[in-house]
Amino acid sequence: MEFLELKDFLDFKVEQYNQPGFITNDPICIPHRFSKKQDIEIAAFFAAILAWGQRKTIINKCTELFQRMDNDPYNFMLQHSDEDLKRLLNFKHRTFNDTDLLYFVSFFKFHYGMSDSLETAFLPDNFGQLDSFTAEHALNHFRTYFFSLPDSPRRTIKHISSPLQKSTCKRLNMFLRWMVRKDKMGVDFGVWNTIHPSDLICPCDVHVDRVARRLNLITRKQADWRTAVELTEELRKFDPQDPVKYDFALFGLGVEEKF
Repeated sequence: MEFLELKDFLDFKVEQYNQPGFITNDPICIPHRFSKKQDIEIAAFFAAILAWGQRKTIINKCTELFQRMDNDPYNFMLQHSDEDLKRLLNFKHRTFNDTDLLYFVSFFKFHYGMSDSLETAFLPDNFGQLDSFTAEHALNHFRTYFFSLPDSPRRTIKHISSPLQKSTCKRLNMFLRWMVRKDKMGVDFGVWNTIHPSDLICPCDVHVDRVARRLNLITRKQADWRTAVELTEELRKFDPQDPVKYDFALFGLGVEEKF
């Protein structure tokens, strides 16, 4: 496809899939059950981190998780007693278990004790002095900060990726998209204002990767952080201010249309 033809095709697919109807069958439906900003952040974070396997299973596991917190996650993070924490025991999804979950809870309690938004967890202390700020800075800082508590279990490290590990960081890039992107369609939340849509990197899951290669948007052989950056650089040619909106098009083509 020629450049303009491909742009028109992808813009059409964004319009098709960036619709409220997309929410119901996607893990993004979990944070859409909440209205308070901090509840949305926490629900979105867990929904993204647990986004392995079939979407229906992910939604069911997240539903179970928040039922254990009385569907009041922000309040649970700040006010839970040791007795409350017992309700989280035996929670499991794939390789994520209650040891990981209890550490996540202790991190949220620590962070929200100092800040009223999870966005600040992605901003380095010298953020104001940086000449340029990218999702790479945000994700590398977040992983270091997330595991800065003295009781962080070794086994939990695998659940939070970063570009330093050369990971595509699919789940965290998806979470950032949900929190940062703003448009009138209301699928993404756009509740954060310091990180901009132009800073984001496209979540590169197997469906997006496959479709992007078919469309010659990825040439790199392996799937790693540089692959996600390469894809995003190509998408920036279509829309430099909001390249990650094309995640809707690529994911929709891969999952719904088996492109």
